[in-house]
Amino acid sequence: MVTEKGVIMYGTIFNLKVREGHQKQLLEEIKLENNHPKGMLAWFLMTPDDKTLDWIGVAVFESKKAHINNSNRPEQNELFNKMMQHLEEEPKWTDGEYSIGEVI
Repeated sequence: MVTEKGVIMYGTIFNLKVREGHQKQLLEEIKLENNHPKGMLAWFLMTPDDKTLDWIGVAVFESKKAHINNSNRPEQNELFNKMMQHLEEEPKWTDGEYSIGEVI
């Protein structure tokens, strides 16, 4: 998606398979992390109505470089390791450019 500045946004959509009984703890871990990395524009986490499905996350960055820089931050690695305590397996990631979208 092209922003007002002409930037094509980049990011990731990910699936989290949360361990049984760890939902509340995982949300608390994520809420404690309020350090927004440079270049991050938005992020969302969906907990599906169907509790048998994976949680779905979306992260939006101003560029691919900003996304990669975030991935390489020690703070991001620390958050990932904390999150893994509440997950059955590593998240499934789908990275790419956002072709179109809108937040109203």
